[in-house]
Amino acid sequence: MKCVWLARIVANCLIGQGAFAGLGALAAPAPSKWEKPAGALADQIAGILGPGQARLTIRNLSTISSDEIPQIRMLLEQDLKAHGVLVSGAESANAIRVTLSESIRERLWVAEVIEGNVSQVAMVRMEPELVRQTQAGTGLTLRKQTVLTTREPVLAALESGDGLAVVEPEEIVIYGNGADGWREQKRVAIGQRKPLARDPRGVIVPSRESEGFEAFVAGMVCDGSYARGQSNGDWTVRCREGDDPWQLSVPSSLPTAAGTQRENIEVTPLKAFYNSTRNYFTGVLAPSLGVELPPFYSAAIVPRPAGSGSLAALLVNGIDGKVQLTEAGVVKQVSGARDWGSDVAVVSSGCGAGTQVVASGSGEAIADSVRAYELPAQEAIPVSAPLAMEGSVTALWTAPDGKSVLAVVRRQGNQGAGREYEVDRVTASCNE
Repeated sequence: MKCVWLARIVANCLIGQGAFAGLGALAAPAPSKWEKPAGALADQIAGILGPGQARLTIRNLSTISSDEIPQIRMLLEQDLKAHGVLVSGAESANAIRVTLSESIRERLWVAEVIEGNVSQVAMVRMEPELVRQTQAGTGLTLRKQTVLTTREPVLAALESGDGLAVVEPEEIVIYGNGADGWREQKRVAIGQRKPLARDPRGVIVPSRESEGFEAFVAGMVCDGSYARGQSNGDWTVRCREGDDPWQLSVPSSLPTAAGTQRENIEVTPLKAFYNSTRNYFTGVLAPSLGVELPPFYSAAIVPRPAGSGSLAALLVNGIDGKVQLTEAGVVKQVSGARDWGSDVAVVSSGCGAGTQVVASGSGEAIADSVRAYELPAQEAIPVSAPLAMEGSVTALWTAPDGKSVLAVVRRQGNQGAGREYEVDRVTASCNE
């Protein structure tokens, strides 16, 4: 009897162990799709930082759901800990700033690793998942094409008179179109006598009289004209001191909403006074719109849909982070723009409402993005996935034809080569 009783106990124990093992198998979490990229990024970060403590922040500029960010953070913390890197609070002198971004071709995770005054970059690329047909990403697709790459900071650029005129903080640079792309032809000193702000801005617009341009930098105005008398043409650039209001960079006309019978909107040139000791516009316009505007970084004229009571509205991105729409003499707050950066522009895509607002991401980022929005009322609704720019967007403006947006991207050069500046053309195509 004792043997039978003992045999039953052993059998019950074995059954119980099997049951617990089965429960353990059921409870074990499925491998996360983020384990591999998180592990690869952690390996690179640890190789730069070495054992120690660091603050970790994550910025999501991709279509990854915000619900998945805590899991990605947990994986990064676990993988970093395995390498001896402990995520700590604000008291640590070291920092890890991770940016999650993507394009239509790939996902890009970038980590800026900061040790005191030294900053290095780690990067992981991966194939994107099948594009999810979400409401925020089915309207159109943004694409970019590099126009120019240079080591010098770029404030603005304009293709004019068979050339490319580029505004740098202290010079106007003219490029000619060669067999291998744009080649530098001429540099003209702007001649400022006052020191520039920390993050200077500039505007360049086509001249009305002839082929050429008008450029504005703090306290200075430059005029450029193009003569076709020679085989390659010739440029004349003259700069003078002046606090003239800057012409806002908008096309001469904007189409209305697709499917309506209204004609293209003829845009009256709108100018804004710039604070030459800082890096923003004062809020005073010429001609005045009859309302008081706050100081702002950038502005865009946006066509309004039929039945809204006005043909166009002025979208202003204030220095306080608030985005406002001035329409029919009334200033309205725009919701859904909390994640916008300081620069906005409009693009006439012919998709959806016909014209969209393109905005950069908020804050300083080692890997920034731009995204298209529509404003049917007072809410900014995303109509494209974020487009990764692989650097920080420092300027954004509408091309003269209105069909594309130009962006200046500041990025870290390869192998410690210092910063590079890239002028990219961003276009939009409709999703079928």
